Amino acid sequence: MSELDDLAAFAVLMEAGSFTAAAERLGCSKGQLSKRIRALELGLGASLLHRTTRRLDLTPAGAALLPEAQALTAQAERARQTVLRLQDELAGRVRLTVPISFGETFFDSLLLDFTRRYPRIRIELDLFNGYRDLAAEGFDLAIRSGMDPDERLVARPLFSLEEITCASPRYLARQGTPAHPADLAAHQCLLNTHYSGFEEWLYHRQHRLERVKVAGSLASNHYSLLKKAALSDVGIARLPSYMVQDELADGRLVWLLREYRTRQAPVFLVHPWQGGLPRRIQVLVDYLLAWFERSRQRLDEMADQAGGAP
Repeated sequence: MSELDDLAAFAVLMEAGSFTAAAERLGCSKGQLSKRIRALELGLGASLLHRTTRRLDLTPAGAALLPEAQALTAQAERARQTVLRLQDELAGRVRLTVPISFGETFFDSLLLDFTRRYPRIRIELDLFNGYRDLAAEGFDLAIRSGMDPDERLVARPLFSLEEITCASPRYLARQGTPAHPADLAAHQCLLNTHYSGFEEWLYHRQHRLERVKVAGSLASNHYSLLKKAALSDVGIARLPSYMVQDELADGRLVWLLREYRTRQAPVFLVHPWQGGLPRRIQVLVDYLLAWFERSRQRLDEMADQAGGAP
C-alpha cells in the first residue's frame, strides 16, 4: 500500500509543479514528500526526477511512469466517488439481527411499513436469541438487551423492557383478580423458564421488594407461547410491554398489579463503529428509534388513562 501511496504522491507532485505546493495538497511536509519520492525511486531502481531549484524535470523513467501514476490516482478517485454515492443512496441490503420474540411480535408489520417507504432497501432480518458477532458475521444492526461490552460497537438506547402482569377477562371472571402480589400464589401462573428462578416473581413498590412463589400448569421459554396461553384463558402471564400493547388497548388482556414494578432492562440498537453510517442504514436507525419512541408514548398514555403509570 505504501508504494501505491508513493505513486499517487508522485502524480500529485508533477501536477502541482513543486514540492511546496504538492506537500500542501497532500497534507505533509516537504521533507516527508521528498522521502516518499526517494523511497519510490529506490523501490523502482531508477531516478524519476532531475531536481533543480526552479523546476522539476522528468527523467525518461519518470516520463514513462507518470501516465501510469496519474491513471492510478484517477482510478482511486473514481472508486472513492463510487463509495460516496453508495453511502448516499437509499438502496441496497441492510442485515438486522433481533431476538426471536421481537421479530415474531412486531417486526413483520414494522419492516413492511419501512419497505413501503423505502422500496429499494432490502432488509434481511435474522431472528436469533444468541450472540452475533456483527462485524465478523456481516450484520449492520442488532437489537440487544443490556449494555454490550464490545468496544467495537455503538449502542443507542431504544426502550426500557418491562414485564406486564396480565390475564384475559374470562380467566379473571372465573378465578378472581389479584390485588396484591401475594394473591398470585393462588392462581395459575404461566412461567417463563428462560429465566433462572422462574418460579419466584419479584415486584417493587415504594422501594420495597416483594417476592411471591408462583406455580401453574404451563411453563415455556417462549414469550409468544405464554402470550397465546394468556389469551386462551389459561392463566396469568408476565409479558414484555412491547408484546401486549394491542391486546391491552382492545381489552383482550387486562393489566394487573399496575402499582407494582417488575424488572426492567434497557434495550439498545447497536451497530459496528464506523465514521458515518450509509444512508440506507441511517434511515432504518432513525425509523426504529422513532417507532419505539411512539410505542413508549402509547404505553404511557394507556397507563395515565388507567389512573397512573405503573
